[in-house]
Order: sequence, then C-alpha cells, then structure tokens
Amino acid sequence: MKTIALFLVALAFAATAGASETQPTLAELEAEIICPTCQTTLDQSDAPIARRMKTFIAARIAAGDTKSEIKGQLVDQFGEAVLAAPPREGFNLLVWVLPPAGLVGGALVLGLLAWRWSRSGEPVAGPDPSEDPEIERRLDAELARFE
Repeated sequence: MKTIALFLVALAFAATAGASETQPTLAELEAEIICPTCQTTLDQSDAPIARRMKTFIAARIAAGDTKSEIKGQLVDQFGEAVLAAPPREGFNLLVWVLPPAGLVGGALVLGLLAWRWSRSGEPVAGPDPSEDPEIERRLDAELARFE
C-alpha cells in the first residue's frame, strides 16, 4: 500500500515538473536566472539589463518556448554564469554530488567514532581501598571527622 502511495506522489510531482518545462512562468524563470550586472536573481534585480532580460523571457514564453529553450538562449548570450544553479552534467555534476556525499560520509564517520568510543574497553576503576591498609586507615580517619 505504501509503495502505491509513494508512486502516486512521485507521479504527481513528475506531472508538475513536466508542466513547468513546457509552460514556464515568468516568476519561475526570474528565480532561476542571474542578472549579469548585480549577480542576484532577476526577481531581485532592477538593473537595466535585468529588465531587458525579463522582457525577453516574457516574449519567449508568449512565443511558446520551453524553459530549456529560454535558458539555452540566455546561456548562449551571457554564458553559464547566468544560471542560478549549475547544470547537472559534466564537471558541474560535482556541485550536486559532493555536498550530500560529504554529509553522508561525515555522518558515517561520526557514527563509527561514537560506536567505537562507547565500546572502548572495560570501565576504569579506581584503587580498591581494601587492598592497601594505609589507604583504608586514612579513609576511616577522614570519615570519623564527619561523624
């Protein structure tokens, strides 16, 4: 039953992702494109080039271009630095893979160290006063002071 529910949720998200690709919105693309002048996303920029880019994106959406086509045209014009998130291919794939791998690796190392620390040998006991008569005498004298 859980498998079917997970499948339906995944299917619902896939449908919205597909709709986003074929029918992008201006607000969606403004959040994914960087202004070359001020290095912020277009939705936060009011630079002249950002306004021209917003106009260009709106015109391309009205013409029926997909999100990939619009981004591709902007990358051709301004370079990959215009994308807020690097593409998931080639060397840029490291940006997407290394942080989660580092978190998982760090968690594993911490877990292993905690496990080893909790299993490290017998508990250390102090000296047994019954083994040394001098220590036992001093202990009795100290305790007698408090009575």
